[in-house]
Amino acid sequence: MLRSIRTFGALAAAGMAASAALATAAPASAAEDDFTLYAKEVPGEEEGEGEQQAPAVGDAFSFADDLYRDKGGEKVGRDGVVCTVVRAGNPMDIQCAGTFVLSGGQITAQVLMTVPLEESAELPEFDASVTGGTDDYRGASGQIHFTEDGDYQRLDFDLGD
Repeated sequence: MLRSIRTFGALAAAGMAASAALATAAPASAAEDDFTLYAKEVPGEEEGEGEQQAPAVGDAFSFADDLYRDKGGEKVGRDGVVCTVVRAGNPMDIQCAGTFVLSGGQITAQVLMTVPLEESAELPEFDASVTGGTDDYRGASGQIHFTEDGDYQRLDFDLGD
């Protein structure tokens, strides 16, 4: 269950708040308005085996991804995401905020998502609001569209008007 929530919430974002140093490469151009990255979750501490309790309001989890221009290609950045349960039940609502770190600066985003708790539930596509940025991304706005893509999550950035 928690793994499904992590995968769905990977905002990269969607989710996302983290401290960061700059990565070694940006998308094709740091000033591009539209670009695509692929996120792959960095292994973290896994939950123990056994029965998991249903999430309650206020429960939080975090995760991080490495970011790539192409699946299996060179790493161009990273993200950090934190999500908090704001409405319990099935489905539940989680609020996620996160930061994408690229060589041209950082981009922040957030989203309120409805998440089904069934392991077999298909994870829908979703959009996160870009809330700002630093350096080349200062004053950024727009959205990021998230889609599952095999072992990766595809992130389509639209920083235009």
